[in-house]
Amino acid sequence: MDLKSNEPFWLVKNGIINSYPSLREDTDCDILIVGGGITGSLIAHQCMEDGYKTLLIDKREIANGSSSATTSMLQYEIDTPLYELIKMIGKKGAVASYRACSKSIDMLQKVCKQIKSKSGFKKKESLYFAAFKKDMGWLKKEFEARKEAGFKVKWLGADAIEKKYQLQKTYGGILSEQGASVDAFTLVHEILEFNMKRGLQVFDKTELVDVKSNKSGNEATLQTGAKIKTKKIVYCLGYESATMIKEKFVDLISTYAIVSEIDETLSKKYNDVLIWNTSEPYIYLRTTDDGRFLIGGEDEEFINPQKRDKLISKKEQKLLKSFEKYLPHIPFHSDFAWAGTFGETKDGLPYIGEHKDFKNSYFVLGFGGNGITFSVMGMEMVSDWMKGKKHSLSEWFKFGR
Repeated sequence: MDLKSNEPFWLVKNGIINSYPSLREDTDCDILIVGGGITGSLIAHQCMEDGYKTLLIDKREIANGSSSATTSMLQYEIDTPLYELIKMIGKKGAVASYRACSKSIDMLQKVCKQIKSKSGFKKKESLYFAAFKKDMGWLKKEFEARKEAGFKVKWLGADAIEKKYQLQKTYGGILSEQGASVDAFTLVHEILEFNMKRGLQVFDKTELVDVKSNKSGNEATLQTGAKIKTKKIVYCLGYESATMIKEKFVDLISTYAIVSEIDETLSKKYNDVLIWNTSEPYIYLRTTDDGRFLIGGEDEEFINPQKRDKLISKKEQKLLKSFEKYLPHIPFHSDFAWAGTFGETKDGLPYIGEHKDFKNSYFVLGFGGNGITFSVMGMEMVSDWMKGKKHSLSEWFKFGR
């Protein structure tokens, strides 16, 4: 399954950062991580922090799946509004999930500082505005739910939004203090490079084809014929996990994004804010660290990569119209356009935990708009499980919930 179009901005901008070998000899490890995107790199980082002999494989080039196509808007807001999530899973689980997302942004910032990252991690505010007048009722309800849960939020009326951001045709919205953005593609390579210096083994173009379980763990067979003996496997495959697991647990969606030419003067005003709205599907907007605007949305049900990518030109025009609608005073000269695939779950939450069909294994599957922050949560959860500890979020993130 191909998860992105041919030329997402981050892949072209960064080029080949590092190269990795394929694995062709038998070996062993404590933990085998399958998937070399942002999730796999973060889990590998935590495993190295905890002192495990860790090996990571990917069937493609490293970070060439979803991590090269993501728009990397780091938000604590889950795709399911807090007040709705409370109805679905109860106040305890909903608030805990939102708080964990908020904490994850700070945790990722610490990782970036630890490895001296140059991936452009930047803390930002997050503005969630009403796209239609009819959305005002439930958006104010969401504001009150977040405020009651202790999140630092402000309500801005349409006039206040226009004055602060020059955004047109809004009806008010929630301004949150907690948010960030990053270049996930670069960050993956930086995390892996940092950890390879202390013993992490990384192999790409190395596909897992079979796993046999035994009392001491698993034996993984690769397409190259090599075998890996490992105590635990952590699957960080994102949407490709849908082809592994029998039951249907996620809907695949294609999203589209465009990036403008560089104009640091025009983009400067928006460098400290993430912007998204209540339309379905929602529009999301941010700047990049090199002075470009990025706008995305126009989601479609995923059918196949070919049909998804044929829509890029049409979606580009629609996104340009959306940008012009909300920021008519800013010219947007499109420089890159691409598509990526993500997953929607029934409650907006990830699937992180064990699955009955996969022995001695964990899955860390961060779906929706919070994929990266969910992956950071997975670091803590896997770390606890490896030490025989329970984790408070397991109940809400488990398979079969």
